[in-house]
Amino acid sequence: MVLLLFVDLDPQLAALDALGGFFVLRTGVPPRGPLPTLASACANPRSETPGEVYGDPITFRVQNVAESIRASEARVAASVAQQGLAARFWSIALGAAALCGRLPDLDPELLRWDPDASAPDDLWLTEVRTRPVTDLDSVVRAGLLVPLNAALRSRHRVSPGLLWGNAGSALAGTVRQLDRWALAHARPDVGERARTLAGRLFEHPDLSGTLDPRTLRRRSCCLYYRVPGGGVCGDCCFDRPPRPAPRRT
Repeated sequence: MVLLLFVDLDPQLAALDALGGFFVLRTGVPPRGPLPTLASACANPRSETPGEVYGDPITFRVQNVAESIRASEARVAASVAQQGLAARFWSIALGAAALCGRLPDLDPELLRWDPDASAPDDLWLTEVRTRPVTDLDSVVRAGLLVPLNAALRSRHRVSPGLLWGNAGSALAGTVRQLDRWALAHARPDVGERARTLAGRLFEHPDLSGTLDPRTLRRRSCCLYYRVPGGGVCGDCCFDRPPRPAPRRT
């Protein structure tokens, strides 16, 4: 059993900057104006927030990603966009929990997002409130990924297994990054906490079957191989890009 040292989070969350770009969380009011909250972005696209410059932020982001990676299929761009956000959510929350023993409350009503920014996604927290590490699952999986996945599936033809596979892959990637940082900075406690907390997160049915427990390879594919020149990812369930099915005559 790992005993956590609970300390107050830096009000500006500056400690997370040292972990790398995916762990950065800006605080305060975004200088670019009325960026959408995650809550409004994941809402029904017909119920847009007054003054919202992006219309439907989810669709806007997917279109941007499609243009950036030259994806001809919207579901491929939706998958890539979702995995990028999942990596940001896990990095911020697990990074804070492992490094500080607390995590910021990533309430989707407080978390603002710039769908027009480049990767990693630009996130702003308008009010810093702390939560105990025992709330990791409710803050990230239930509070952010469940509504994000539902919003993407309401707009694009992506399967829940693919999206949760993305989330599992992103969580494992976050742990690897924290392990590398912990080793480089002689902080084995950070790596141990990250692995312990992630292990508990993987117990939830949404995530438990997403990776092979021995190899940590995915049991689903993010579809990146369908991007021109994309190939397969390092943890892909495929050893090589699948060949297109032959057309019926």
